Amino acid sequence: MFETAEVPGGRALQPLLHDVVICVAAPAFAASPRDGQLRGARAEGFYDHDRRLLHTVCLLIDDREPEPIGVQPLGPDRVRFTSVHRYPSDRTDDPTLIVERIRTAGEGETVSLHNVGTVARRLRIEVAVATDLADIADVKRGLTGRSLPCSVAKGGPGLGWRSRTGRAHVRAVEYEATPEVSGGPEGGTFTWDGVVLPPGASWRAGLSVTGRAVPDPPGHPVAPSSYVPWSEPVVRGDRRLVGLVRRGLADLRALRLADPQRAGAGAPEDQFIAAGCPWYLTLFGRDSIWSARMLLPLSTELARGTLWALARRQGTVHDVFREEAPGRILHELRPAEAQHGHGLRLPSHYYGSVDATPLFVSLLVEAWHWGLPDADVDALLPHAQRAMEWVVETSRRDEDGLLRYYPRPGGLLHQSWKDSADAVRDAEGRRIEPPLALCEVQGYAYEAATGLAELLGTRGLHDRAESLRGWAAALRKRFAEAFWIEAKDGPAPRYAAIAVGRSLTPVSGPASNMGQLLCSGILDPDGCRDIAAWLASPDLNSGWGLRSRSAAVPGFNPLSYHGGSVWTHDTAIAVQGLCATGCHEEAVALVDGLLDAAVHFSYRMPELYGGDARTGNSPAPLAYPAACRPQGWSAASGVAILAALLGLRPDAAGKVLRVRPVPPALLGPLAVEGLRLGDARPTVRVGSTGRAEVSGLPGGWRADTT
Repeated sequence: MFETAEVPGGRALQPLLHDVVICVAAPAFAASPRDGQLRGARAEGFYDHDRRLLHTVCLLIDDREPEPIGVQPLGPDRVRFTSVHRYPSDRTDDPTLIVERIRTAGEGETVSLHNVGTVARRLRIEVAVATDLADIADVKRGLTGRSLPCSVAKGGPGLGWRSRTGRAHVRAVEYEATPEVSGGPEGGTFTWDGVVLPPGASWRAGLSVTGRAVPDPPGHPVAPSSYVPWSEPVVRGDRRLVGLVRRGLADLRALRLADPQRAGAGAPEDQFIAAGCPWYLTLFGRDSIWSARMLLPLSTELARGTLWALARRQGTVHDVFREEAPGRILHELRPAEAQHGHGLRLPSHYYGSVDATPLFVSLLVEAWHWGLPDADVDALLPHAQRAMEWVVETSRRDEDGLLRYYPRPGGLLHQSWKDSADAVRDAEGRRIEPPLALCEVQGYAYEAATGLAELLGTRGLHDRAESLRGWAAALRKRFAEAFWIEAKDGPAPRYAAIAVGRSLTPVSGPASNMGQLLCSGILDPDGCRDIAAWLASPDLNSGWGLRSRSAAVPGFNPLSYHGGSVWTHDTAIAVQGLCATGCHEEAVALVDGLLDAAVHFSYRMPELYGGDARTGNSPAPLAYPAACRPQGWSAASGVAILAALLGLRPDAAGKVLRVRPVPPALLGPLAVEGLRLGDARPTVRVGSTGRAEVSGLPGGWRADTT
């Protein structure tokens, strides 16, 4: 059914997205070229539930394509394409027929024609439509499906397609005259012939697009209700930060999904954030967890929904193909098993990540601190304990007690957030194969154990809490012994290795992973200062954000997936750690670059972008050509940075909100209204003197601003 793209060697390549216009209303989205004409190429089309419903929607007026003049986003889910239709016989060079197409994810599109000239026009308007009903995994692999035959629908002007794995329907709506509809072996056409448009008049018609996978995947995420489970803050301060927060929250609204498996009739809807559009518009363990974690200052409801969606799918058995194990947290949920290229074959429920499980535990702990109701905390606590048991038991697989991953053939080779095949390289540029213990994963595990121990202690489970503290202390000691690499040159005498192998040989070469250790508690103060110096150095700080790999080592590639590009969320997590450990100057250096990059991306931060060095006259940064945009944890990063700059840290046990803001001399005064702490909505203000003022705390809570 599928054909490879015409490239040297005949191998299909992943479609590039750098010039694709995406509008999204999860689980649906539309991907379009900038002229709005869908021609069945690359990733173009209307999608729903990982299924391409249409890949061709081509408009002709009098047998000619309109000439595009602009594209304007109307929100995360809608976009307007404007074109003109000109006539050589006109006595003016001005366009006299303006064409507008408004495309809406999950609905379809409307076509409007406006005669702004002085003579009447008689028009023939055609819209050609076709589809291959391809799975998103095949589209991502660069496979072009053959157009399927369609039939004229009964009961109104429309067309329908059906295959073994999908179905789609297109109907004409909101039209002034009934179109002629024809179907054939490679698609169909809606035709309006003899449309008379007097001067000043307009004509409009719409197409609705519906469909999905066949059969319906049981338990797959669905579109959420209109209710948004977080507050809309009012931020005052650096305009770039204000823009990043505002645009990020708008994109997150469009990336929401809901778990259809509610706790019962009348139970609250469990919403979570899809990983990213177009490739990962579904539940992803680590991505959805990080998005919810970054938004905790605005919501524990999103964290609750994310935790329950994952808890219902927590591993219960040992399954080699799914890489499932009791207590393990899901990595990825898809409608069906799929081939992902390069020998990667994944089931619909895939558990192949080493980091989602400890991150699940930490999300529950942090949500508790931010005021998640006790009933939810207690109901989710057994799931967190089972997750922690998986972490501890997996770490005992090797004598050194580190948390490693052991991928199966045909599964993901690397199982943390840097999951590309060449994500782990040493200082000589050589690829390092698993099993590996990644540095940030040890930090996640330590943070999960110490946080869960604190939570268990408040529930009277002191023996379990003490056991976890002992395990975490031993892990911290093993980390200190195994992960530090002495540096002959550099901003600090040592750095943390990206990983160690089974022989405890550290993988050399500075990488951004060590930035995610700063908030975990696994480092001592000297280690925090050493890492802060490396993160601020020009080899890792590109001037636009934190590079995933040092520019000073072989194998650095500023436009690779994990070998030198800048990841928005990775920079934000490093900023959180730098602020939490008092390294404010290093934090602001990264923030300033990231915010400048946000301006060039119109505040819709891509999943990742180029890691080229910034100079005084360097051009704007470029998005990675196949990056998701919008992307969940990138969109949530603005809130994470806001909370980091304010230095917010709630303590549920002590009922204290600690506020340790960045000195205003570094980034200016900052204020936010509409935070959430339990049922309260506190306000935090930091003026020009650096003094923090906090109001609106829950009853019994106090602020610590010393």
